[in-house]
Amino acid sequence: MILKASQRSGSAQLARHLLNTRDNEHVEIHELRGFVSGTLDGAFKEAHAVSKGTRCTQFLFSLSLSPPETENVPIAAFEKAIDEIEGRLGLNGQPRAIVFHEKEGRRHAHCVWSRIAVNEMKAINLPHFKFKLRGISRELFLEHGWHLPRGLLNTAERNPLNFTIAEWQQAKRIKQDPRVIKQIFLECWNRSDSQGAFANALKERGYVLAQGDRRGHVAVDWRGEVFAISKWVGVKAKDVRSRLAGPSSLPSVEEAKVAIADQYTDKLKGFISDEESGHSGATAILRRKRTEMAVVHRKARRALAERQRTRSIAENQKRAARLPTGLKALWFRVTGKYRAIREENERQYKACVVRDRQEREALTATQLSERQKLQNEIRKERQRHALRMAKLYRAIHGYKEMVSGREKQQASPRRRRRRPS
Repeated sequence: MILKASQRSGSAQLARHLLNTRDNEHVEIHELRGFVSGTLDGAFKEAHAVSKGTRCTQFLFSLSLSPPETENVPIAAFEKAIDEIEGRLGLNGQPRAIVFHEKEGRRHAHCVWSRIAVNEMKAINLPHFKFKLRGISRELFLEHGWHLPRGLLNTAERNPLNFTIAEWQQAKRIKQDPRVIKQIFLECWNRSDSQGAFANALKERGYVLAQGDRRGHVAVDWRGEVFAISKWVGVKAKDVRSRLAGPSSLPSVEEAKVAIADQYTDKLKGFISDEESGHSGATAILRRKRTEMAVVHRKARRALAERQRTRSIAENQKRAARLPTGLKALWFRVTGKYRAIREENERQYKACVVRDRQEREALTATQLSERQKLQNEIRKERQRHALRMAKLYRAIHGYKEMVSGREKQQASPRRRRRRPS
């Protein structure tokens, strides 16, 4: 599992994020341990109130556990991993909340601990927790026989497509998959060894290398959206300057926008708009399918929960009826039969709890499989859209080259042909 964690405050904001059903198709509060409140928001408010007796501001430790996309991981495996992490980090017995999210056919978990040790009224120190979590993550991949990501073999081989939230939000504003954008910049960067080569590589993909106001080297696309090179390539600004030299020879962002506006025709913009409209229509259908599927799945889970609740009540009543009352109960206690019946009832109750959990797990696995099939359709549509957009950008580059060549030809003096004598 990929493990990401942080020490933080903002209990109300974190509770809203964990209970967000807009971005997650299913949200389940699996466990609230060590809190008086029975709600997630109330539990985090308790942790905040306790922290007021200390100087600690980041009183929560938030952890996300994400298994590989293709793996169906049972809840017991998540619980085991959380218990192991709790022990390694020294958070044993601390109040905690476990929440499961399902999105795009995948299930992942969040666990949030209170860092405040009430007996000592001080925050538990978590030194080097990122390093420890990386080791635990590697162990979990090896334990379950999952393919080990290159990033866990060597930190220098981290997946370059792991973009930040800022990159994601910028990509969402311009209606393009951030993974595609980042891959474009990485490919151009990896095959370039100078500013000229990098500028030409970006030019082929529909971007203009320019001088930014604050960030040094930036790229501008045909919409006028500005991309900081160091941020999207994933290297330090000084490394960008080292390879590309100073940006003073490049056009400013405004000059780049003017040049783009002059060279990009309304026709090609129309093609791109048409493609985006078609993609929006296709994704709207897929989103509707996703919403309808989520509704059906939630209804099935509620129905199962109701059946299990009704059955549990009947089974509890049946077990309770086995226990005698009055003088008979006194006689059964003397002879030891009462204890035997009670122990048998407890054994049956635990078996029923395991059975109910297995039923919920089976239903969840079936629904995840259905959701993954739909997610494959969504992924194919994204890939198709990305391919069409790449072709359009290449067409834009070809037109720019044509215009550039024509202008050069018009600017150069015409040679007079010599007539034969």
